[in-house]
Amino acid sequence: MSAKICPSLLSADPTKLGAELIALEKAGADAVHWDIMDGNFVDAITFGAHLVAAHRKLTPLRFDVHLMVQNPEGHLENFAAAGADVILVHAETCPHLHRTLCRIRDLGKHPGVALNPATPVDVVKHCTDILRMVLIMGVNPGSSGQTFIESSLQKISELKLMLPSSTEICVDGGVTDVTIGKCAAAGANSFVSGSYIFAGDDYSSAIEKLRASCR
Repeated sequence: MSAKICPSLLSADPTKLGAELIALEKAGADAVHWDIMDGNFVDAITFGAHLVAAHRKLTPLRFDVHLMVQNPEGHLENFAAAGADVILVHAETCPHLHRTLCRIRDLGKHPGVALNPATPVDVVKHCTDILRMVLIMGVNPGSSGQTFIESSLQKISELKLMLPSSTEICVDGGVTDVTIGKCAAAGANSFVSGSYIFAGDDYSSAIEKLRASCR
């Protein structure tokens, strides 16, 4: 599976998200990552389903919706209707994880699980037949620009042995042209990057530099 580069809109200019989406598509992004925060699971409050729906018509890029919220089960239908392609829930917020993933699948979307830095990968062991993506948080969730946690590499390696080859192993947080190569070598094939891509005006160059660092 070739590497997928998925810019996080958390780091985009919030006054021109539509223009940012179009620019990212032209720059060669494979997907865009929507960090949905509710002020409970993490302190910040970010995007809602209505905002995702408003931007769905602007681009064919895959929409990965990352529910960093308490009680994600109550939001699945809204984000599915808004145009999400992948819906990621945090294992830490799902007491009935298998059931939640099945619900996402039944809504016609790709189910995914996100794991905080201290959460072991074993929590997804009995859901591997349902999962389309497992996301390893390379930083603690809640804000962009943090330093990559090196112990995430071991978790990626463990997942590589556990998951079918068709399941994306995604890394979110601290992804730069320096850290992405280590993650790819450990077995990751999908990468969320925010502050690195949006630090400058040339998104195409930043995305290509990330791709080159995976090879």
